[in-house]
Amino acid sequence: MKQPNSQPASELMLRETASQTAGPYVHIGLALAAAGNPTRDEEIWNEMARPEAEGEHIEVVGTVIDGNGDLVRDAFIEAWQADSKGVYQREYDLEKPFNSFGRTATTFEHGSEWTLKTVKPGRVRVDGIDEEHGAIDDKENDLASARSALLMAPHINLTLFARGINIHLQTRLYFEDEGEANAECPVLSRIESPIRRATLIARREEVDGKVRYRLDIRLQGEGETVFFDF
Repeated sequence: MKQPNSQPASELMLRETASQTAGPYVHIGLALAAAGNPTRDEEIWNEMARPEAEGEHIEVVGTVIDGNGDLVRDAFIEAWQADSKGVYQREYDLEKPFNSFGRTATTFEHGSEWTLKTVKPGRVRVDGIDEEHGAIDDKENDLASARSALLMAPHINLTLFARGINIHLQTRLYFEDEGEANAECPVLSRIESPIRRATLIARREEVDGKVRYRLDIRLQGEGETVFFDF
């Protein structure tokens, strides 16, 4: 019988396991209220903007719909957006008026809607994203000069986790009342079909005198939401 240390290192190393769905565990750990568990005193959740945050305060709501047209009642969503001036806040602090990062989830109640309380984001320069991710190294070349003038339309980046999804899905939410900015957006315009682009546009509503935007995410089938491969 071989001793463990007599086996080749390649046989001892753990191999990569297959992707697994989020299951119920993401809610138990990160969406306590949606899972019916007591919440923590300090929680990263769906209130991204406090009352004193600068900008237009809005609520964003939506549902997640599967290929059969049924509501997905246990989806988990992470949001990442710029502030009202188009700047991403990289340091998360519950005491700050605004944080660029938030989390939300669909539930078995209240129409299975996910919600975000935030401010409407400003337009973000394309080269601002490039600088953050190192996409352009030479800021003096022609490509960098051309891109530096481009502004993306106001948007919220959304990452979706749910049962049956092995690898999270990434999409964006744009705003119906930002028609001119949407038409100029270098990312949104990469989607050639107007019908497909429309799957990313949140409808403006006014409820009890407050501005709300609605986006229903369709995972498959007719009207399937555009998902990005970043």
